[in-house]
Amino acid sequence: MQPEVKPVEVVSVVERPPIYHPPLPEAINSAPIEWRILSPDVMQEYLDAIEAGEEPRVAYYGLTSQGYENLSMTMGEITRYLEQVLHIVGYYKEMDEEEEKE
Repeated sequence: MQPEVKPVEVVSVVERPPIYHPPLPEAINSAPIEWRILSPDVMQEYLDAIEAGEEPRVAYYGLTSQGYENLSMTMGEITRYLEQVLHIVGYYKEMDEEEEKE
């Protein structure tokens, strides 16, 4: 006598695996910057200090007005870009959280 054969019911469950949301990187901690405008008076003080043999051990970097404007615009663009990227990341993270609730 043969054993009784029972049909096997196959149930497929399609489920999305949970999405990993890595933490955002640490916020930017910028170091303080000391700005010094090299006016003719300040430059004269520097030249007088050089003549007296008391020149400060400071390197000066200069920007033209246009260069400073370009630097300012570039920093504004970086800020805009980061805000938009964070908004997009937040949008998708929020979408995934809503799907997990359903």
